Amino acid sequence: MPLAPLPTATHDEIRRLVHGPCDSAFLSDLHQALTADVPADGRGRQLLHRLRLLGETLPHDLFDDPPRLATAHAWAAASDPSLCLAALVHHLLCLGSLTQLGDGSEDVMSRVKALRSGRAKGVYLITEAGGANSHLATRTLAELDPSTGEFVLHTPDARAAKFGSAGTLDVPQTAVVLARLVTEGADRGVFAFVADLTDDEGLLPGIEVSSPIALGALPLDYVQVHFHHVRLPHTHWLADGARIAPDGTFHDPAGSAERRLQRTLRVGQGLWATMPAVAAATSRQSAVQAVTYAQGRSTQGTLAPGVPLLTYRTQQRAVLGAMADAFALTCAAHGALALWEESRAAPADRHGTEMGFTPWTAVNQPLAAYKAAAVRLAARVSAECQRRCGFSGHLDVNRLAAYHGFHHAFDPAGGDSQLIFYDIGRALVEGGTTGQAAEPPPRTADTPPTSAHWWPAVVRRHQHDLTRHLGESAHATGTGTPFERWNPLLEDAGTLGEIYANALVAEDVTRTLAGTQDRDLARALRALAALHGVTAARRWSGSLLALETLGPADIQALSGAADELCDEILPHLPLLTEAFAHPDGIAPADCDIAPRTTLTWTRGGTA
Repeated sequence: MPLAPLPTATHDEIRRLVHGPCDSAFLSDLHQALTADVPADGRGRQLLHRLRLLGETLPHDLFDDPPRLATAHAWAAASDPSLCLAALVHHLLCLGSLTQLGDGSEDVMSRVKALRSGRAKGVYLITEAGGANSHLATRTLAELDPSTGEFVLHTPDARAAKFGSAGTLDVPQTAVVLARLVTEGADRGVFAFVADLTDDEGLLPGIEVSSPIALGALPLDYVQVHFHHVRLPHTHWLADGARIAPDGTFHDPAGSAERRLQRTLRVGQGLWATMPAVAAATSRQSAVQAVTYAQGRSTQGTLAPGVPLLTYRTQQRAVLGAMADAFALTCAAHGALALWEESRAAPADRHGTEMGFTPWTAVNQPLAAYKAAAVRLAARVSAECQRRCGFSGHLDVNRLAAYHGFHHAFDPAGGDSQLIFYDIGRALVEGGTTGQAAEPPPRTADTPPTSAHWWPAVVRRHQHDLTRHLGESAHATGTGTPFERWNPLLEDAGTLGEIYANALVAEDVTRTLAGTQDRDLARALRALAALHGVTAARRWSGSLLALETLGPADIQALSGAADELCDEILPHLPLLTEAFAHPDGIAPADCDIAPRTTLTWTRGGTA
């Protein structure tokens, strides 16, 4: 739906809310890139063409404009989740590694130019198929040959095979491969290396790929990859400040193998900062489709024949709740990008934070939390909207299944969300990094749940209560090994980590409301913010009751509060659906109409 009918001031404020500081000219270019006809000359060529068109909307230095980078991938997700995933890997992980970890050598920069121009597809190979959490025990080797200065990239056995979207064999592919550097027989830690996998003729010598691996939730060209003593020039080592002297002496400013892994993986921050914008885009589109469907679909049940589906309270709580969660994710997108820009402006920390269970939270705890919370909530939103749209919700043309598959599959990808939550919970207890005052936040007896300020206060209080409870439990387990201490507490640690992430999102919602100037928009958003809080509290009711952050009467009052907020939101639906829907051609706004507009008909002959 176009935004043009809205007053200019409202239109501008909505654009800033939904797309950040991106101007109309950029959004027009992005729309054209995503709706352009693509030559039918093979799947790989089509993908390269689409990556090139998308890349042309971005600045020459991709990371100079994080809001534009995030918006481009968010629109790509709404248009085609598979394209979005390929672009995230291509831009943020592959190109991000080359530019952030490389030394700017001519050899590396020639590959940057090929990737930016769409002459090659970028691949990122970190996962090894044979073991869980393989990033913590990388087995692929890159051994220095001192006689030539080259690195010999090798897969020692089948368990070390890399898994990734590298099966597009009909186009040039350049991979960033995470491998264990070995010099003089010594393990120097995990670094990134540049390896060309294919050219215009197919696989290059020493590269072996498996047959395609089907993954319906994310339909890309997944394969396993083996390296058979592939020789890489010294310049293909993305050393990130490490060096090897002529006499073989190795020096790494990271200081340890653990810190080296964190440094190598820091390119993930761009992915984490972008995922909330991607999650918000698909969630807004899911909610618009579900609301539009519920408005236009009449029911034939005997309880009230002929009334619109949206008349039912159950449907209101579900689809308006989805819209409220989509708004919260939109606020989180701004918070995550601001945090990423702040971290990029800060002086580089060569040593970082001590690693816990995984490297993700040591790289950047709040950004990792944003990623984990965003993909989990977006998967929930798209699944609920799909269910509420009946048969239409399952049709491919409406993309709800694709949105759900994308985010559900991203829960373990890009840093496993559950491991991130476990690690945050542990860190909050062991590191004393709750970000809270010594005194617990005040209780919310005087604030009704229909207030936009109620949930932020509740979730901050609950984080404090959980931290205290988990700290007491950890202390009671004694002083055994870390595994013995934390194994029985991981479920609670995961809950604490997820509540911490929920608190980040709640604070972003509060900031967004405080900065909203348009009165009609502010009223609509305040009701959405409060409904997001009530919906979250209902979701977390067991934990809130268990620690007495809320009492039984508080939980019982949530259904009535949700209904009251739905009544507040209903008059604003024309404004909200127009604001949240993507432009024509990017995604269907009405999942009930879309099938009828794409069908063709065949009639049998008559006598």
